[in-house]
Amino acid sequence: MGDLSADLAPTGVLRAAINLGNPVLAHGTPDAPGGVTVDLAREVAARLDVPVEFRCFDAARKSFEALTSDAADLGFLAIEPARAASVAFTAPYVVIEGVYVVPADSPFGSPADVDRPGVRIGVKEGSAYDLFLTRTLAHATVVRGSDGVVAFEEQGLEVAAGIRQPMTTYVAGHPGIRVISERFMQIQQAVGTTPARRPSTVEFLRDLVEELKANGFVAEALRRANQPDATVAPLAVR
Repeated sequence: MGDLSADLAPTGVLRAAINLGNPVLAHGTPDAPGGVTVDLAREVAARLDVPVEFRCFDAARKSFEALTSDAADLGFLAIEPARAASVAFTAPYVVIEGVYVVPADSPFGSPADVDRPGVRIGVKEGSAYDLFLTRTLAHATVVRGSDGVVAFEEQGLEVAAGIRQPMTTYVAGHPGIRVISERFMQIQQAVGTTPARRPSTVEFLRDLVEELKANGFVAEALRRANQPDATVAPLAVR
């Protein structure tokens, strides 16, 4: 593993970017993070026989920036075309869903109803669903903020977009708001490093992710993190 360690952890420590802003993937504090991404980072470091250091952020775009600026060696991000030139991805290890939240009296019943002129959708800037909606919406407008729900509330927007689990929790505490049950996107969360790494290093990460899906490691990490609704991604066809 010497060559792999030198390539993936050139400082002698595996620096892992952790997004604490996505509760499905990580939780806790920067001093004591937990969750499936933390477990995956620890396992990669163990295979390389190096220590791991967690660099924690509150948004995916900040994790992306850490990875692409060489402030981190490993990241956990959704696969999106806007990131593909800057990140060498594995296949996904977990699949989560993006859903819309609307006022209870909203006429919108499905994601397709939302994409019309005059509709404003609050999103967390730089999130997977921000990138997806920016790329795919034909008529509705994306309104970016530190959090999609905050923008939705403060600006009186018609729609907020987010991840199903935290959006469901939000709705449970806010009468008069509902979730559109049908997802507007499937978010494929993967392990990533920079394309400058050797092909053998990227292949090591890809193989490891498949191993950890197959042997139950990912499912157990999600269970320990109390994320039973998150789905382990199917094994990649290779």
